[in-house]
Amino acid sequence: QVRLVESGGGVVQAGGSLKLSCAASGFIFRTAAMAWYRQAPGKQRELVASITAYNSADYRDFVRGRFTISRDDVTSTLFLQMNSLKPEDTAVYFCNLARPSPNWGRGTQVTVSV
Repeated sequence: QVRLVESGGGVVQAGGSLKLSCAASGFIFRTAAMAWYRQAPGKQRELVASITAYNSADYRDFVRGRFTISRDDVTSTLFLQMNSLKPEDTAVYFCNLARPSPNWGRGTQVTVSV
């Protein structure tokens, strides 16, 4: 069964940085395309960035140039380095497969203050 545990969120001032981690288990991580998603209050969950099993990354326009997705296939961990954070990045961040499993984790809260 897919299990995803996100961590690394927190409160940061605008312009600051955070690095999120996602510990994955229950599937063959090294062969899976993975992604980060986020859900802001009152809004639908949205895709933020994705990475293929071959380390090819793609980003939504609103984070391109500021966020970096990466993976460690040895430890089955997905990362999201977030720089130049903006208040509009405030959301709960989730990881999942690029074709999402129904087994979402609890996510990690990122709050960016002005």
